[in-house]
Amino acid sequence: MVADFSEVLIAGPWEHRYVAAGGSRFHVAVTGDEDSRAPLVLLLHSFPEVWWAWRHQLPALAEAGYRAAAIDLRGYGASDKPPMGYDMPNLCRDVAGIVRALGAQEATIVGHGLGGVIAWSMPTVVPSITKAVAAISAPHPARIHAAMRSLVTGPVLRALPGALMPGRLERKLKRSDFAAKVLREGAVMPWAPDELEVYRTAMRLPSVPHSSLEAIRWMFLNRSGATFRRYQATIRSAIRVPALQLSGRFDPFLDAKWATVDAAALCSTFRAEQILGAGHFPHEERPDEVNRILLDWLAEASPLPG
Repeated sequence: MVADFSEVLIAGPWEHRYVAAGGSRFHVAVTGDEDSRAPLVLLLHSFPEVWWAWRHQLPALAEAGYRAAAIDLRGYGASDKPPMGYDMPNLCRDVAGIVRALGAQEATIVGHGLGGVIAWSMPTVVPSITKAVAAISAPHPARIHAAMRSLVTGPVLRALPGALMPGRLERKLKRSDFAAKVLREGAVMPWAPDELEVYRTAMRLPSVPHSSLEAIRWMFLNRSGATFRRYQATIRSAIRVPALQLSGRFDPFLDAKWATVDAAALCSTFRAEQILGAGHFPHEERPDEVNRILLDWLAEASPLPG
């Protein structure tokens, strides 16, 4: 087990800092001019990753004139890992609190995988904070259970029971190469050994093998709970901010032909793009292509001040 989360505070063209939100402390990697009126873009990672998943987007956004921040979600990396608070509405409140703690009134929320589900939820759960949303490799969660067999592929369906069973996947994350296995199986492009090592280290930090799975478990084990029912009713509302959905053409975890159905129906301003030559991690497999599309979309969804 890795003992020191400083190992995931990797140096680069960004500043590492901590902000308080919802009674917890969150790690954020920030770049861009804070003294300007630059719009904020907040980046949310997925499992089994941390803020570093956005290493290619942070400098590109800053160079284009945006202020960008990549966070460690609750339960991950150098952020707090409390025993509770992993329901989706609370994760949205975390994001809203981080936006305010960074001195902004609103932000464009960009998320991948689990982070993409949070991004999709933001316009209806915390509409006052959300200027626009972009989701990568993440279908809208409105029918995530009813449409599960259509949205995800066989490997994910087979892995879910193990992920939902307390203790089983935690042991794999602690003792085996499970995080790297997920990354290798999900990508078309090969990972560099040092990239895989970052995520291996991040997923073996104290408490992370358990806390990183709590949000996923909440989505699938609490369908009869009042909080979940209210959440599902809320996110079926219309999304009235600009929305972008990105997917990898060869994503082995998601069925691309169904992944945009709910988002297209719920969004008033919707754009869908598919990245050729990419799997489940297009922002890391094909970063230049993703950056080009993201910046082109942001020019209309969250334009720079004139």
